[in-house]
Amino acid sequence: MIALVTGGGRGIGANIARRLAGDGWDVVVAARSRDQVEAVAQEIGARAVALDVTDGEAVERTVAEAGPVDLLVANAGVSGPDGATWEVPPEDWWRTFEINVLGVHHCCRAVIPGMLERGAGRIVITGSGAAYLPPGNSPQTAYPTSKAAVCRYGETLAAELAGRIPVFFFSPGLVRTEMTSWAPDDAPWTPPELAPELVRRLATGRYDALAGRYLHAEHDDLDDLLSRIDQVREQDLNAIRLRR
Repeated sequence: MIALVTGGGRGIGANIARRLAGDGWDVVVAARSRDQVEAVAQEIGARAVALDVTDGEAVERTVAEAGPVDLLVANAGVSGPDGATWEVPPEDWWRTFEINVLGVHHCCRAVIPGMLERGAGRIVITGSGAAYLPPGNSPQTAYPTSKAAVCRYGETLAAELAGRIPVFFFSPGLVRTEMTSWAPDDAPWTPPELAPELVRRLATGRYDALAGRYLHAEHDDLDDLLSRIDQVREQDLNAIRLRR
């Protein structure tokens, strides 16, 4: 079974790649930095691809060369530019969306036809609590807005592909990575093994009924949610909604 993990050169993506390889997946590790993906690939016996997910043609080539992708982990993402929103160059602000949203779409668009043809496959998208949590004292508009968009993308794509390809999106929590180096030592850090464990469980097919639901690596018990799936659906739980 082939798993394509984008943003797999470091941090959460690299740990997901390691976990899947440990489960016997044939992992293709993709990221913009060739040195990083090659190091991870060599460590876990995977294949390395230097890939910019904003390049749709490059994504198509990567998927074609990978072979039949059974699992896409669309994890590549950036934090966005610092500074006042009105002072950040528009192209820098938009680049966050090109990676965090358009890049996910490129990857999904590339793998879906083959999955539909084979009648098998799963997609897991890395979201963020920034999609819905209060902005705090120093809001940064590009990143949370892009993550809100990609979570909604995952939910609507799951609805479009219901009964054919399960699509999941999840929050890894606040994990110590280069992207979260701004956070203080006493921040509510999430253990780094939780996101990889969540992904490996979703990859088994046991939790396909939870497709399209917002899942949090630290706070959600998948078995509990699965045991209450009728309630989850009836009450529209694990969804980002306006409540009145």
